[in-house]
Amino acid sequence: MIQASRRIFAFVVFFALLSGLCPAQPTASSGLDRALDSIKAENIKADIFFIASDELGGRDTPSNGQRVAARFIRARLQRLGVLPGTSEGYFYPYKLYRRELDLGATKAQAVKSGATIEFNFGSDYSFYANGINTAVTSGNVVWCGDATVEQMGSFDLAGKWALCEDNGLMGEERRKVAQKAAAIGVLLAPGPKATDEKVAKRIRDSAGLVMRPGVQNSPPKSAEREFFPSMSVSGAAVTRLLALAGNFDRANSRPPMGTDLGIVFTDTRKDNGPDGTVMAEDVCGFFPGSDPVLGKEVIIISAHYDHIGTEADGTVNNGADDNGSGTTGLLQLAEALTINGPMRRSVFLIWVSGEEKGLWGSKAWCSAPSLPQGYRPICDLNIDMIGRNAPDMLLITPTKARKDDYNGLTRLAEKFGPLEGFPVLGSADEYWTRSDHFNFAKLQIPVAFLFSDVHEDYHRPTDDPEKIDCDKIRRVTRMVLRMIDGLQGDKLDL
Repeated sequence: MIQASRRIFAFVVFFALLSGLCPAQPTASSGLDRALDSIKAENIKADIFFIASDELGGRDTPSNGQRVAARFIRARLQRLGVLPGTSEGYFYPYKLYRRELDLGATKAQAVKSGATIEFNFGSDYSFYANGINTAVTSGNVVWCGDATVEQMGSFDLAGKWALCEDNGLMGEERRKVAQKAAAIGVLLAPGPKATDEKVAKRIRDSAGLVMRPGVQNSPPKSAEREFFPSMSVSGAAVTRLLALAGNFDRANSRPPMGTDLGIVFTDTRKDNGPDGTVMAEDVCGFFPGSDPVLGKEVIIISAHYDHIGTEADGTVNNGADDNGSGTTGLLQLAEALTINGPMRRSVFLIWVSGEEKGLWGSKAWCSAPSLPQGYRPICDLNIDMIGRNAPDMLLITPTKARKDDYNGLTRLAEKFGPLEGFPVLGSADEYWTRSDHFNFAKLQIPVAFLFSDVHEDYHRPTDDPEKIDCDKIRRVTRMVLRMIDGLQGDKLDL
């Protein structure tokens, strides 16, 4: 018995030693497991406290802070050994055109029965930087008050200004309704709950941004070009307008909605034209696929790394959630893909700039993709604002409600979401045109957008890294990696 026991023991030791010398071959999923485990909340936190720091100044497009962010991302890709995403390196440059408003020639006035009121830019009214134009817009003013979309559509606005009160209706929606009714512009007055101090600050801030030289992503077609003006006006300016119209006042005797006030309002703007160009940058990394055939098919994962910059008074909009969250999630994804090793299909990571200015960076890349010859994009998954709101809340577009766009990416997200704590994906269909996936869709490929919705700090200086749920970013990033892994089969259902 003793000798038999010794033989059994020797047999066990021998196989233990043998297994140590010849470890078991990893299973097909072990690389993915290691990659998933590498995505850590503490690493995301370290990155986001840098990306969303005051020192980067809000990462406006273009700005020195954004250039620093781009070089931080590039350094990470270089350290990981990720291949550059363009033939020239990690940066995909595109050209912007500077524009500057001629303040001396920019003015507004209202006239009725020979009486004229002059308004001061920066105190009585303002517009945003995308309103830098050379144009004169003149016409009667119609009082729209706090009209709903349906009510505005019934007013006679053809060739006239729509003077509206801010009732929470999205500015873009109001402009669309006014344009459809053939209005020539929108004057936005403070709503009844707005304080004079808050409105004055908003006007000062937007005017301050306009007074700095601006940029646009295409050269002007002509010195005089069509545009649809939208202006914010102060409560005091509205009071003067209503008094000129006929002794109305904002508090007690407002005109009936839809009333033509008989006032001719003229907005005069002049820009100094393009005074040169400046380059902006997307940052790209490339993971070649291992399959000689399927490797030519490229999965694109995108996130914008820009934000809205610094206000006129020096207050920094750090953009921790928008979109420091997506930016750092993509950085963790790059590390995980490196640990996982090559997948059968290629993966292309792109951090785009200019999203806040009008999806500029993705538009530039999609107009001339930087993929190697013979490679083609097959889908884009875009992530934006994934670090706030309830831990189990995640939205996606397209949903089944967009039946013409609903695709295999959404189905994969619905499959893997519950594994990472997102049991039901909500709808982000109302944001279909609002982030960079919209430009990738123009390449005629399936796209999807992961998003945790806006919150009280959206586009405000209070969107700070201390408020970010880094574990939520971790779980969204793991979900994205699972989706990429789910796109490696012989046949795709996209």
